[in-house]
Amino acid sequence: MAARGIKSAARATPKKPASLAARKRLAANVVEHLATDYGDAECALRFANPLELLVATILSAQCTDVRVNMVTPDLFRRYRSAADFADAKPADLERAIQSTGFFRNKAKNIRACCRQLVERHSGEVPQDLDALVQLPGVGRKTASVVLGTAFGIASGVVVDTHVTRLSQRLGLTKAKDAVKIERDLIALLPREQWIDFSHRMIHHGRQVCVARKPRCDDCSMLSFCPRVGVKN
Repeated sequence: MAARGIKSAARATPKKPASLAARKRLAANVVEHLATDYGDAECALRFANPLELLVATILSAQCTDVRVNMVTPDLFRRYRSAADFADAKPADLERAIQSTGFFRNKAKNIRACCRQLVERHSGEVPQDLDALVQLPGVGRKTASVVLGTAFGIASGVVVDTHVTRLSQRLGLTKAKDAVKIERDLIALLPREQWIDFSHRMIHHGRQVCVARKPRCDDCSMLSFCPRVGVKN
């Protein structure tokens, strides 16, 4: 009885968390496979300049990129500058973006954001994280998207629902909060990989590692992915 008790206790001992070095090796493996599978991955939002990307990213909150891309062509033909958005009639702008959801709040943020661009930045999108997050409707995620995609500035790792899900499944983080997940990923990834990593993870999350029934048999990372939280 005593021996069995000792054996049971041994089985119940929790595993030690992977060392930082081990998680960095795992992250490097993930980066390598993502680069092979999605080497040309880009931001799914369509834009012609930093202002258009900023507005599109604000619209993408609680909305699919596909829907945003359906709305923005007409929107950007009508409003071509920060001053145009700042001076837009609320009802007209709301009507133009209504299908993206939460349109009243988004229209309010876009107008206020662009007003500050005109008043403080000569109508241009600043290439600075601290300046961007001071704009209405712009959080760290939106700022990182704009800086990374429009300017090639790696200010952080963009953590959306796909990056969150895949980072947890791959064992790169145990955190649930986006800020903590980003902090974990920054510690594991070289800065020069931050921008591409997010784009490629998002593509993988849409095409293979989907939310409900991940296509693990089609995944190039099956051999080393711990599949945390994935039911067989």
